[in-house]
Amino acid sequence: MTRHTTRAVFGTGAVLLTGALVLTGCGSGFAGDDTKADAEGLTSSDDALTVLIGSSGDAETAAVQSAVDAWSADSGTKVTVQVASNLDQELSQGFAAGDPADLFYLSTDQASGYAANGSLKAYGDQLANKDDFYPSLVENFTVDGTFYCAPKDFSTLSLIINTQMWTEAGLTDADLPKTWDDLAAVAQKLTTAEHVGLAFGAEYQRVGVFMAQAGGGLVSDGTVIADDAANVEALEYVKSHLVDGTFAYAKDVGAGWGGEALGKQSAAMVIEGNWITGALSNDYSTLEYTVAELPEGAGGKGTLQFTNCWGMAADSPNQQAALDLVEYLTSADSQLAFSKAFGPMPSIKSAAEDWTSANPTLAAFLAGADYAQFPPNQAGTADVIADFNSQLESLKTTDPKTILDAVQSNLEAVVE
Repeated sequence: MTRHTTRAVFGTGAVLLTGALVLTGCGSGFAGDDTKADAEGLTSSDDALTVLIGSSGDAETAAVQSAVDAWSADSGTKVTVQVASNLDQELSQGFAAGDPADLFYLSTDQASGYAANGSLKAYGDQLANKDDFYPSLVENFTVDGTFYCAPKDFSTLSLIINTQMWTEAGLTDADLPKTWDDLAAVAQKLTTAEHVGLAFGAEYQRVGVFMAQAGGGLVSDGTVIADDAANVEALEYVKSHLVDGTFAYAKDVGAGWGGEALGKQSAAMVIEGNWITGALSNDYSTLEYTVAELPEGAGGKGTLQFTNCWGMAADSPNQQAALDLVEYLTSADSQLAFSKAFGPMPSIKSAAEDWTSANPTLAAFLAGADYAQFPPNQAGTADVIADFNSQLESLKTTDPKTILDAVQSNLEAVVE
């Protein structure tokens, strides 16, 4: 097992930005008379650009500002970066007023809604680097067969292990769990009166990894599969170990999320994304930990991924410049700089080798890109998942099939 002390600074920029989304019609337009459209249907003008971001902190803000400034100096196009205090609200207000930012952070659950009401420009197929993005990330932002926007970065979930607790339990590298049986065995050995073996959030965004490993999920090729037998098997597995006390929800061990459970040493292992490393570095700097791929279930390897894209306003008067800026921001050099500054993994395959070389102890996160599922991105699914999460809180005392039958019905109402 590779031991190391927290050091990398990973923010939450790649985490899904959630919140109430008020969908409004596309604005009346703010393009001036000098705006023209090129052969690809992109507007072009001398107008400056506005970029709206939801920042995880000063490091992310500074990194984005630096990249934008470099592009602006080279292109001659002025750009203003705005940091939202409530991205969902400010984005919605901009559309409602007919004056949205030209470019903005956009989460997967927002994309389909804004695409449906005409607020977004679909520019994905016009990206010079479109074939470099991981296919699953492209799928995240493909609505009704149209690739709308460039994934700006992403995160996956892995198994994070307290190195000291692992060693004290007599475990070695050879014991890193490869299967569900392995995970159950090491969780039992790691569970003591002081801490649980494995903790994770009481939500689909964590428990869903077991569904993926069982060969299930929520939506597959546009078909709702929530009540699939594989998902029942996954929740039965999780429930059995919540009952025997070797698994626990983070809130049940006095933590707000998995990172806090690991940091407070109330759990020996947690399931979390690569944003955990920044939190551990900041709040629990002496903690030694190891990152490992999650174990396989009956369906093979499985994890979940989370991402945002660079959304472009359909009303932007200077979409050609905005497209050029997106290509710059999603280049290997820019994304590797962002990763170094605030942590997310690059969304393009060509940056993988350099990222892994710079972050060898975190390689398990990037390995997950090859088999990761993503939460459903159809309009209305966010509310269904929120209800699913509320039901998962009582999984320990509830029949998994009953929960999944309800999710199936609710998802069918918005997807099919």
